[in-house]
Amino acid sequence: MNLTPTAHASSSLIYDNPIPGREFILSLFGKMKQHLNRQQIADALNLNNSEQKEALRRRLRAMERDGQLMFNQHQGYQLIDQALLIEGVISLHPDGFGFVNHSATEKDLFLAKNQLTHVFDGDIVQVLLEPGDNKRSYHKLIKVLERKTTHIAGLLKRQGKDLVLIADNSKISQPIQVANCPLAAANVGLYVNSEITQYPSFRQTSQVQITEVLGPPGSAGMETKLALRRHGISEQWSDSIIKQAKSLGNTVTEQDKKSRVDYTALPFVTIDGADAKDFDDAVYCEKSASGDWRLLVAIADVAHYVKPNDALDVAAQQRATSIYCPGQVIPMLPVALSNGLCSLVANTDRLVMICELTISPAGEVKQAVFKEGIIHSHARLTYDQAHAIVTKPNSNMAKKVTALLPTIAQHINNLHALYLSLAQARSARGAIEFDSQERKLNLNKQHKIASIEPVIRNDAHRMIEEFMLCANVATAQFLQQHKIPSLFRVHAGPQQKKLTLLRTLLAEKGLQLGGGDKPTPSHYNKLLTNIDQRADASVIRSLLLRSQSQAEYSATNAGHFGLAYDAYAHFTSPIRRYPDLLTHRAIKAKIQSKAASPFQQMLGYLKLPAFTTKKLPKKLYPYSLDAITALSSHCSTQSRKADEVSREVEAALKCQYMAQFVGKPFAATVTGVCHFGFFVQLISTGVEGIEGLVPLASFSQGEFVFDPAKQQLVNSQQRICLGDSVTVGLKTIDLAQRKMDFVLTSIGQDAAA
Repeated sequence: MNLTPTAHASSSLIYDNPIPGREFILSLFGKMKQHLNRQQIADALNLNNSEQKEALRRRLRAMERDGQLMFNQHQGYQLIDQALLIEGVISLHPDGFGFVNHSATEKDLFLAKNQLTHVFDGDIVQVLLEPGDNKRSYHKLIKVLERKTTHIAGLLKRQGKDLVLIADNSKISQPIQVANCPLAAANVGLYVNSEITQYPSFRQTSQVQITEVLGPPGSAGMETKLALRRHGISEQWSDSIIKQAKSLGNTVTEQDKKSRVDYTALPFVTIDGADAKDFDDAVYCEKSASGDWRLLVAIADVAHYVKPNDALDVAAQQRATSIYCPGQVIPMLPVALSNGLCSLVANTDRLVMICELTISPAGEVKQAVFKEGIIHSHARLTYDQAHAIVTKPNSNMAKKVTALLPTIAQHINNLHALYLSLAQARSARGAIEFDSQERKLNLNKQHKIASIEPVIRNDAHRMIEEFMLCANVATAQFLQQHKIPSLFRVHAGPQQKKLTLLRTLLAEKGLQLGGGDKPTPSHYNKLLTNIDQRADASVIRSLLLRSQSQAEYSATNAGHFGLAYDAYAHFTSPIRRYPDLLTHRAIKAKIQSKAASPFQQMLGYLKLPAFTTKKLPKKLYPYSLDAITALSSHCSTQSRKADEVSREVEAALKCQYMAQFVGKPFAATVTGVCHFGFFVQLISTGVEGIEGLVPLASFSQGEFVFDPAKQQLVNSQQRICLGDSVTVGLKTIDLAQRKMDFVLTSIGQDAAA
């Protein structure tokens, strides 16, 4: 077949050197062969001189990049079926291979290491789907559609005459060239942050420009700095943002107090952890003549100061949440607000949003009303102090508090009595009670771990949590009632795939989760109660927790499975969560849009049917449903990112702490099993909760085979299952990947001995 450019002359008119256009080149495939090499295409087009052939080469490469043609070294070029092109987000493994997430329901696509040398974790990519039922099909990366990594943090080193960056992120393995400049030359050997100036390709390496010097390896707080930079977050604020926050002052003005309900005479108190710096909630309750409880939950009125779309709001929205790391908080708002003007510090007037709840003696919420108010917190109590007042009134801790505030005991006892009623109602409702053991990392002056100790929770913790839940539920009902586009906190029930695996694992332990394909929170609670005294209770709790879906924000209310609520929203932490700030704006806009007398508006009687309702003022609440939907996705992502940062910092600190114990034996519990080994959690005193991997290659007890259905490793004599007691020795620590490897010493009875 002889196809010449003159057959489609119009295509060649828009190209240099002239050669036919892309459509004409594509038409060759199928007319001649399914596969054509470059010479065959040149012959078919009668391209003979070197300029034409070079133009063809460039065009074919461009058609490759644009996903029109695919090149194979042995077969040449072939057409790409556009129906098989998939877009998704790449997730890289430290070993170099990756998976592309492209659907909420379809399996991720595997990509081999040799295709990913110019790709960064999180990039949006286009992939050619390889049809078939193979476990690991050979899908092909076509191109990177969108870069998501803009900065890279790492250790600055010199290699010969060149400066290179050794990325702190273990998922970045490609070489990174550093532009030579005085800032770079003066900081070799230090950790730095850099901006990417040239992205990698098959022909060129990454190039970066140093933007920030973080400090020397091992310096105080470096673990947090690096974790933040890995996720594109800075703990720093711009000078203009700090200036704007400070310009709001540190006291409530007389003008700000107008048109608010004055609660300053009521003995509100804040109850938080001993190391808390920001106080966004205060509580007060009393019993009415009818026998009902009147609970007032006061939440810092951040929305009064941070207005939609101002500079403070834009910065807060971008962060979307505060991040809590060992020894450090990275706040969503500047400290002048989070720890100052918006913090409900004791003995100071503060603006608040009030959720006033009427609760029956049986713990049933009968009515909820929202108001704009002002309070004067009478005391800043810790959980331990509040608990001591209720359970040990004659203790030194309780006496010190009551000596300063003689009437405080009665108010705390009122709060506790109400909590007991709410706890009974919670139990009847069937909310899942995952009361897992938390651990606190005590840090020294160098911000390294000095010791690890369990966090002891008491009724004061649970009391405040229960009050916040009541306010959050009332908020969700309010938003639904008034049909306001807003963020709900939703939690779907367990997915069928996770349920099937969970039931298989429970059956191995002689246990059963009720409820069939639709278990309720009550079924989970029944099982949790039954395992309470078992030696493997903590592992079973983890299995039950892993079977759950992840909570997220949504513009559509879908209920909260774990808490057993039909509707749930976040209202109680606008200092540290952007969704709460949005919720406050919605409520305030509704209050201020009521066509009622100023006195009625001030009291906030929002449920009286005689009131006529206007549209929400756009100045106060400029959010459409589309905007709320976008914010729900953003806030969910940022919330998960904050959790990842916290976990990574903890993991880095724990690895450093455990370096002193390399070679030492530890009692441990098996918490996970896979084809390459099993994971353990140490139970030895002083290192409880430390986790690590026992690789299969380290076993000296013979060859084991992985049984995926039962999640266990077996050989002819022994088996290793979830919850088993083992003794392990700490073998190696990988500080770069924040991981520990152990070696198996003994199993089961031998381990217990």
